Order: sequence, then C-alpha cells, then structure tokens
Amino acid sequence: MRDFEEIYALAAERKGGSDRLDALVAQHRPRTRAELAAIPDDRWLAQMTKCVFQAGFNWKVIDNKWPGFEAAFHAFDPALNAAMTEEEFDGHLKDTRIVRNAQKVMSVRANAQFVVDLQREHGSAARFFAEWPDDDFVGLLEVMKKRAARLSGETAARFFRFMGRPSFITSRDVTAALIEAGVIARAPTSRKDLQAVQDAFNAWSAQTGRNLTELSRVLAMSAGPIYDEV
Repeated sequence: MRDFEEIYALAAERKGGSDRLDALVAQHRPRTRAELAAIPDDRWLAQMTKCVFQAGFNWKVIDNKWPGFEAAFHAFDPALNAAMTEEEFDGHLKDTRIVRNAQKVMSVRANAQFVVDLQREHGSAARFFAEWPDDDFVGLLEVMKKRAARLSGETAARFFRFMGRPSFITSRDVTAALIEAGVIARAPTSRKDLQAVQDAFNAWSAQTGRNLTELSRVLAMSAGPIYDEV
C-alpha cells in the first residue's frame, strides 16, 4: 500500500503546493464529538432528508425549495414525522413546496422513526452518531443501510460529511486514488472491499494524525479535480 506522504505530495503538486492543498482540506474541518452530540436531532433528520432528495436530482432545486421542505415537514420534528398519517402523506404528494416523489417522501417517515428509535436507545440520535468510533466508519454505514431509508453508500457518507462527522466518501476520485495506492482493485461494493478501505484509512490516520475527512479529501485531490467530493 502506498505511503500517505506520497499521496499528499501528488495532491500538493496538482493543487499548487502544500499551503494551497492544506487550505482546501481545511474548508471542511469536522466537528468535535461534543459539537456533533449537541446538534438537535431535528437537524440530523433534516440533513438525512436533504441527502435523500438530492440523490439523483438537481441539488440547486432542492436548495431553492428547502424552506418549503422545512415548513411541510414540521421543521423535521422526529416525533411528528414518525407519526405521519396516510392523509398527511397524500397531502405531501400534492404540496408544490417540495419535490413530490412518493418513495422519498415515505423515507422521511421511516427516517424519523429511525431517529426516534435512536433517541430511545441512546438518549439522542446525535449522541449515537457522535460516539460511533471513526475507525469503524464502514460499520456506521452498515447501520444506515440496514436501519435508515434510502441512506446507503455514498448518500450516507455524504450525509455524515455535511453534518461535520469525520468520514470518507468512496467517490470517483477517491476510488481512483485507492486503486492507484493498491488498496482495492475496483470500486468498493462488497463488505470485504469496504473493510480494506477502512483499514487503509486507519493506517494512514495512525501515520499522519489526520482524520477521515482530511484523508479523503487529499486522496480525491491526488486523483482528480475534486468535483465529486464535499
């Protein structure tokens, strides 16, 4: 497996030097565990919903309509959305303030119930997400795949990145860098491949002291124009 300093040097060369690279990486500095745990659970549900609706859709449209989403879904109160009635669901499908996709609207109710369940199990969803160990990020992605709705793979990873949780995204450029580094042979889809990615990130983190987000962004910038990282 390639030494991370080699990857960093390649990214710095592509981005105009180490100072410029460090400035780009610092634009998405993760929150601390305490900061993550302090985020209200309605904001976690809100970002889940935004990521679900953005997937495969024009992000600008979702951003422009977002005040309507906030109003339609009761400011993403988890309990209220978990209790969404069939009549309310039908009303959402007629509400022009939001994108009227039935499966994605249904995911709001399911993910609200997921958040309510985490509140019951751990005191808050925020605490659960904040306390999950970074060296098992793939395990957290597996939880999202099994227990959340329409939040698997890159969608889940981007959700955590937007919330400020340390995370890696197996985007096109990161995948290309991982293949070049000898970590994987193809885009990771199996649990075995994802564990290999996690093991590499863990090793690089121990080597450099960098968090998952920093490592992921450097990898992306070593391989491409970072259009598909956030």
